[in-house]
Amino acid sequence: MRASKMWPAAALIGLATAGCIPSGTEPGPVGAGGGTLQFSEARISDAAGRPLARARASNVSEGLRIEITAEGLSAGTYGVHVHAVGRCDPPGFESAGPHWNPTMRQHGSQNPQGPHRGDLPNLSVGANGQGEIAFIVPDAQLAGGVGGMFDADGAALVVHARPDDYRTDPSGNSGARIGCGVFR
Repeated sequence: MRASKMWPAAALIGLATAGCIPSGTEPGPVGAGGGTLQFSEARISDAAGRPLARARASNVSEGLRIEITAEGLSAGTYGVHVHAVGRCDPPGFESAGPHWNPTMRQHGSQNPQGPHRGDLPNLSVGANGQGEIAFIVPDAQLAGGVGGMFDADGAALVVHARPDDYRTDPSGNSGARIGCGVFR
């Protein structure tokens, strides 16, 4: 007779409930009052609901790390920004509000009065539909204090139709909002 390995009951309970706990929290999500948010994710879609990209924001020692991966964008270069409101009402996504700017700076890393926290590098997408960027927003974190991305109305990531010029206030001359995703 062959012996089978038995999983401890606690491990099985942990596996069975792992999908029921909101990701990125320890032990509760934003607003639950129970824990500290460690990461947040956003699924960016166009006005018709088609997926365009994914974003992940996480606390790191240097600040807030944001990673964006293109999923359904055409080849080209796109401005991407963190917006101050966690709403993405189509078709124009104006509900996401202005860029995240708790320090009241102007737009753009090449602007002497900038940048603000919502300014991100451009996302380049190849002919194969793939593109990724990862970067750090210094002196920022997901929640709490002046550097906190989350406040009472949340935050969103918006993809714009054109590249950001990194200097024109308020949005880098990056054009229409073509995609939006709420950080959760």
